[in-house]
Amino acid sequence: MEPDPIETLRNWILEKIMNEDLETLKKQQAILIERLDAIKRDYRQGLDADSEERAVQLENAEVLEGIAAATQQELDRITAEIEKLQ
Repeated sequence: MEPDPIETLRNWILEKIMNEDLETLKKQQAILIERLDAIKRDYRQGLDADSEERAVQLENAEVLEGIAAATQQELDRITAEIEKLQ
C-alpha cells in the first residue's frame, strides 16, 4: 500500500512549520540571552562617583531589575517551547 500523498504533504508542512518555529524561537532566545548579559554588564560597572549620577543610576537600577525579571520569564518560556519542539 502506497503512502497517502495528502498525509505525506500534511506531515511535510507540519515539519516545516515546526522547524521554522524552532528557528524563530532560537533567535528570540539568543536575543534575550544577550539582553540579560547586557543588564549584567551594566550592573558590574558599579555606581558613578558623582552623587547626582549615582542617584539616576539607582533609579535606573529598579527599572533594569524589572526588565531583567521580565526578560528571564520570557527566556524561560521560550526555552520550554524549544525543548517541546526538539
